[in-house]
Amino acid sequence: MAKTEVILTHNIVGLGGESDQVRVAAGYARNFLFPQGLAIPLTSANKRRLEVLKQRRAEREAHELNTTTDLAKSLSKLICLLTVKTGEDGKMFGTVTSGMIADQLKTQFDISLDKRKIHLEHPIRALGEQEVELHLHQDVKATLKVRVESSTPLPEAAAPPAEAKREAPKTEKRGKRTETAPEKAGGAERKARPAKAEKPARAEKTAKPEKTE
Repeated sequence: MAKTEVILTHNIVGLGGESDQVRVAAGYARNFLFPQGLAIPLTSANKRRLEVLKQRRAEREAHELNTTTDLAKSLSKLICLLTVKTGEDGKMFGTVTSGMIADQLKTQFDISLDKRKIHLEHPIRALGEQEVELHLHQDVKATLKVRVESSTPLPEAAAPPAEAKREAPKTEKRGKRTETAPEKAGGAERKARPAKAEKPARAEKTAKPEKTE
């Protein structure tokens, strides 16, 4: 296959950036790169444009670096929440992947990030919070906090402790009532004793008229 040398006028992923001189298939250059304005043939006349292309590339890369640095600072302050299904034992069904994290960044924060920049040593398989490394730029790395929570309701077995707490105050109230019961009985006895003493006094008053006759 015939090859030809070209000067790239735009950044092309996997091929090069502005001002790079690369060898490509002649048909690829003729049918795609040249018509799209992504490259120009390597000629003595076109070499004069290299300085302009290099300057434009330097400006673009500086802008990308600044933008990526700001993005790294923003991402380090965020917590990306993912909700997953779990069994009764709290184990996840499936795993959390870099693609899922990228989707949630877009949904929750409107941040578009290539999943290939999210580096997981292995898929996340457990609930909780952990830090994920991001390779945003060849000179910029960041960490993102990812929190994985369960969408499955807690089992009913967790309910009895709450009911036991509610019953505890009732037993205390009953205890107070049983303690005050003897006091009420004692008070009733004290009221009953003076009532018995009043009967002799009434008998003396009625006996006085009989002696005068």
